[in-house]
Amino acid sequence: MKKSEFPLRVKWIDIKNPEDMEDAFNVRREVFIKEQNVPEEEEFDEEDLISHHIVVYAAGRPVATGRLFKSGNGWLIGRISVLKKYRGKQAGKLVVEKLLEKAAELKAGDIHVHAQTHAAGFYEKFGFIAYGDTFLEAGIEHVSMVKRI
Repeated sequence: MKKSEFPLRVKWIDIKNPEDMEDAFNVRREVFIKEQNVPEEEEFDEEDLISHHIVVYAAGRPVATGRLFKSGNGWLIGRISVLKKYRGKQAGKLVVEKLLEKAAELKAGDIHVHAQTHAAGFYEKFGFIAYGDTFLEAGIEHVSMVKRI
């Protein structure tokens, strides 16, 4: 991956303040809804209300986001998204690193991700291992992956 040409700043979002969510939602709208044609009603869900959200900023602009929440017996990271202009500049890597740090702080144990199949190699670099069959989520092929913290 290329080194970031922008200083990146991380902000954890307080979901008690809905205005704080807008930066994360704007990145997700751009990446998932506009770029990947995910229906808005599938992109935003009740897990947003129970998640730890993170937003990465470059030059004061939100450029990447992701979330972490408890799901069944484990934890799930997801909605990892980076604006096209900032891909390959460490923003996505920073999101995943910070979410894994938060998971470790929460003593989360197993961390799962539903990775778009083209991104599985990205998650493998963090120690995630694929399991099960590929499946469609919002019309996009995914694979389940897990990492033990």
